[in-house]
Amino acid sequence: MGFNCGIVGLPNVGKSTIFNALTSAGAESANYPFCTIDPNMGIVQVPDTRMDKIAEFVNPERILPTTIEILDIAGLVKGASQGEGLGNQFLGHIRSVDAIIHVVRCFDDENIVHVNGGINPILDIEIIQTELALADLDTVEKRLLRVEKLAKNGDRKLKDEADFYQRIKQALEQGKGARGIAENSEERLLLRDLHLLTDKPVLYVANVAENDLGGENPAVAEVRRLAEAEGAQVVVICGRVEAEIAELDEEEKELFLSGMGLDESGLDRLIRSGYELLGLITYFTAGKKEVRAWTIPVGTKAPQSAGVIHSDFEKGFIRAEVIAYSDYVHAAGESGAKEKGLMRLEGKEYVVKDGDVMHFRFNV
Repeated sequence: MGFNCGIVGLPNVGKSTIFNALTSAGAESANYPFCTIDPNMGIVQVPDTRMDKIAEFVNPERILPTTIEILDIAGLVKGASQGEGLGNQFLGHIRSVDAIIHVVRCFDDENIVHVNGGINPILDIEIIQTELALADLDTVEKRLLRVEKLAKNGDRKLKDEADFYQRIKQALEQGKGARGIAENSEERLLLRDLHLLTDKPVLYVANVAENDLGGENPAVAEVRRLAEAEGAQVVVICGRVEAEIAELDEEEKELFLSGMGLDESGLDRLIRSGYELLGLITYFTAGKKEVRAWTIPVGTKAPQSAGVIHSDFEKGFIRAEVIAYSDYVHAAGESGAKEKGLMRLEGKEYVVKDGDVMHFRFNV
């Protein structure tokens, strides 16, 4: 698994259309609020042309890309944190995800109802952010109340814990999220245990009309300014176009994108931005049985990278045989890389790089 993310947004912003396009999962999509009641789960293979190139030299039995898990929940509305539109139930579905994809409507269509009466991306974003913060506030207040009672016995550690929750509570009451509040490793562990929605990294998806894909309409510009102030990223997607692309085979897809003047699909841009947002990279293993991609955080050392494959690989790690992707391609595969001295033996302190082609040696 690469990472998992939850899609949020107001009703009728195109969440389920984009979810369908990304996952081909067939979630219901209609022109009325709350057409999505139960959460929809989709698994998306991560496209990576490097795998196909590696496979040219290996001719494996199969190619296994890494994946992204995407959870689509019903459109949120003002008052969701208090249960409006079944909001409490919907918010609970996304507490365990790694990141939030916030779909914002940046297109005008008189045939598709807007719950607030008109296109106003900043107001839409503020409504969602407020509901996430209010849901988090409820979570923090409950935890704070419990810890304050326990701290009455004079336990200094519990007192510090209560003080930390109080800081989070104040930030949420001021309309700020929980990101960046933790000041040390202990506080980060406490924060992680809360599974707060406003602590999760956010990727904004601006859903635009087809004729706006080549430019920058005013609504998208507003979303970009807000995202820049938050340190977030923005991906511009046309849900309708992505839905069309999802129906095409690979050759037709390339022709379609070329005809629209696009180098890649919205899915490709979304995945790349998601990896950047979460600080993730990919390394590969390659053999006759399979060429496979593995996702790890930036800065992961060789033993922990091996542990992604199997815990025994990490426990019994001896060393790793490593070929940089560019060297692998330049030398036409592993044999050529060995002959040219491009394969390296790396130990426990080696930090794996994006695109490394690796083989691990370990004791059972």
